Amino acid sequence: KKTQGKLTGLKVALVGDLKYGRTVHSLAVALAKFNATIYLVSPETLRMPEYIRDELDAAKIRYSEFREIKEVVDKVDIVYMTRIQRERFPDEAEYEKVKNAFVLDASMLTEVKSNMRILHPLPRVNEINRNVDDTKYAAYFQQATNGVPVRQALMCLMLGRGVK
Repeated sequence: KKTQGKLTGLKVALVGDLKYGRTVHSLAVALAKFNATIYLVSPETLRMPEYIRDELDAAKIRYSEFREIKEVVDKVDIVYMTRIQRERFPDEAEYEKVKNAFVLDASMLTEVKSNMRILHPLPRVNEINRNVDDTKYAAYFQQATNGVPVRQALMCLMLGRGVK
């Protein structure tokens, strides 16, 4: 909300391992509550699971599937990167085919919206080049910093303690 001025109607790209990534599953469902347009970017073998796509369909959320980041990076408000998880592949050769398919580099950011932000659940491997870290678009370190107080507040609310 701070960077976009709103939560509703955002265009959000979910990029990387959409099949196994728990963070993108819950984020997709949450974005459905805010009438987002979702761009799903992944290799065919790591597509968003059908049950999540069914939830998006039921909520009448617009989404499209893509195979390359450069197809969407200039259209979105938020790029939510995830790593391709080696441990999810039973076959090392299959991992090797896709491991570097989704690497975001600063050179890819020349035509993006001025207030576009890049998020990531961290830790990263190589899916965000370090040359992105010093751009105004990188918000993943602030995201990680904000995670602790947000979790603390949620735990207080769940325990009935209130938030101060």
